[in-house]
Amino acid sequence: MKEVIRTDTAPAPFQGAPYSQAIRAGGLVFVSGQLSLKPDHAELLGDSIGEQTEQVLANLRAILEAAGTGLDRLVKTTVFLQNLDDFPGMNEVYKKHVGDQPPARSTVEVARLPSGALVEIEAIALA
Repeated sequence: MKEVIRTDTAPAPFQGAPYSQAIRAGGLVFVSGQLSLKPDHAELLGDSIGEQTEQVLANLRAILEAAGTGLDRLVKTTVFLQNLDDFPGMNEVYKKHVGDQPPARSTVEVARLPSGALVEIEAIALA
């Protein structure tokens, strides 16, 4: 059985696209990739990788909390960077939020992200 997770404290699916913010299933919460958008805003927050990563993690936190869990229960993340040279700046912010038992992680450079974002992060957490 799967349960759709939806909160107004994080951005709604991008431009009305057919996906959920998150799905809870089998004791896990699967969070869709998050950009540095604030709820009810169409523009990215921040011009730097640090600023954008902070907002992305705030969005992940809000969705996980709506699902009854948190960043401390992350088991896997995937980080998409528009430029792999931004890895140190993203990583500096990321490590402040994932605690002393960080999740498994993959980081990849992609050709383009929606709205010209510098970073997108998707996550899996324990429910």
